[in-house]
Amino acid sequence: MLLMTNGGNRIEVIYDVETINFFNDAELRSPEDLGISVVSAYRREVDKDLNEVSGEMKSFWTPDAAPKIDGPKTFFDDMWGWFEEADRIIGYNSFGFDNPAMNGIYEKGDFTKLKHFDVLDMIRLAFGHRVKLDSVAKETLGQGKIAGGADAVTWWAKGDPESLANLKKYCEMDVEVTKGVYDYGLKNKKLKFKDRWNELREIEVDFSYPVEEESVRLVETQMELF
Repeated sequence: MLLMTNGGNRIEVIYDVETINFFNDAELRSPEDLGISVVSAYRREVDKDLNEVSGEMKSFWTPDAAPKIDGPKTFFDDMWGWFEEADRIIGYNSFGFDNPAMNGIYEKGDFTKLKHFDVLDMIRLAFGHRVKLDSVAKETLGQGKIAGGADAVTWWAKGDPESLANLKKYCEMDVEVTKGVYDYGLKNKKLKFKDRWNELREIEVDFSYPVEEESVRLVETQMELF
């Protein structure tokens, strides 16, 4: 079910996935083959000036996690409405990893055809090279990631409630970090990080919505008045 917004407002979803396997496990080569343990997503409504009006974080588990999790649970089938209604789906390396991984569990078509925005891809276009999220977050926000992908796979393999709680916390924190980097770039039109030679860099970025999208939204808003 799609949720309605106030006229002119947008829906943004910032998300991250954690996988069950590594690329080197059983000679796996494609993100679609790795399996997903949990997807964390922050859904928010923003006004015409891109100020956040409301927001909500949720984590969605593979059904295989059902007997392992304490307390309330939400699963993959509960999350698709968030993504399908979004005006922008934001990730970090989502073009190269998260989106293809999600395609492995999305049964309604091609997940990569939804309205995606990859912060890493924008950095690559501006700088010419890929940069780790941890590096951008540390220099831009003053905070980094709390763990790594290897930890996430290990927590899932252990499967006890404490490990799964750590997995959920880590995935949600990655979403928070991605959100912070995206918001900083959106409002300040720049990002900072240290390159491979440990030199501090600052690049200009433009995360604004395309002008044609603005025009379409204005027409839709005006039509709602009649």
